[in-house]
Amino acid sequence: MAKELVTYFSVYGTARNVAEKIARQTGADLVEIQPVTPYDSNREHYDALARLAKREHDENQRPAIRNDIDIDAYDRIYVGYPMWWYTFPMILYTFFDKYDFSGKTIIPFNTHMGSGDGGTYDTIRQMEPGATVLAGLPVEMRDAEVSPDKAVEEWLAGLDLD
Repeated sequence: MAKELVTYFSVYGTARNVAEKIARQTGADLVEIQPVTPYDSNREHYDALARLAKREHDENQRPAIRNDIDIDAYDRIYVGYPMWWYTFPMILYTFFDKYDFSGKTIIPFNTHMGSGDGGTYDTIRQMEPGATVLAGLPVEMRDAEVSPDKAVEEWLAGLDLD
């Protein structure tokens, strides 16, 4: 049986909520991707977060990750994130740059406000050519906040994992 990890980056908790549902339904370990410099999670400061995310994107920054994640111990790695500026947050680029996913199965999921996956699943395939990247799960932010359980259950069933 494959050893599984759910790893995620989340500021407002939506990707974390989906990640927790996946971990609960699969029995996978759960690890948050933690930035060295935390992002402001107060939604009243959304505009400031959006400006920061845009600057990181435009400057092709790679925000540092505070915690080490032992991906070597896992066969399947679920990777979750919110959509920022029609792509994943730049810390995900750091994550994919930092770790070697060769021979691993990556299963992406994301939360969004109408952009679906924004092409990020294909970006992961390009960044990690030695990995198998399965069909991802885009979850609209409101659904992620309320109850993504059914969407996660149906998605996992459709992946046909052993």
